[in-house]
Amino acid sequence: MYAVYRNIIHYTFLHYTNPSTLQGMKLIFIYNANSGLLNLYKDVAHKIFSRQTYPCSLCAITYGVLKENDAWKKFRKHSDLSMEFHHIDEFTAKYRSKWLKKFDYPVILAENMEDLDVFISKEELDTLNDSQQLIDLIQTRTISIENEKL
Repeated sequence: MYAVYRNIIHYTFLHYTNPSTLQGMKLIFIYNANSGLLNLYKDVAHKIFSRQTYPCSLCAITYGVLKENDAWKKFRKHSDLSMEFHHIDEFTAKYRSKWLKKFDYPVILAENMEDLDVFISKEELDTLNDSQQLIDLIQTRTISIENEKL
């Protein structure tokens, strides 16, 4: 009987303290763009006149020229995941540290306790064609992490 209680306590401890679980995990989306009205105008013009050379695949997947993609917006609003969104300048201001890893943008990071790890890389984002593929990838990754806890 002692072994059963020990396993229950061990599982409970891992469930609430293991950084690889979704418990306490936040996804941080960082666009390959800076904030501000001037940058917004430049991004809109770039999307209109040269969409194929637009440098932010995350922006292109989640936003049209002027508004957020409907499927992405619905997912974001109804998801149980904790999500935070930043432009490069906002992210570096908030997470500035001499120990901050260098990332290729755009990127989606997972914040577990005090650590930031790549959840979906720039290379992976660049291969996606639409917001549904991004949603599917996020759901697949989070299910995989959840299953690791079991």
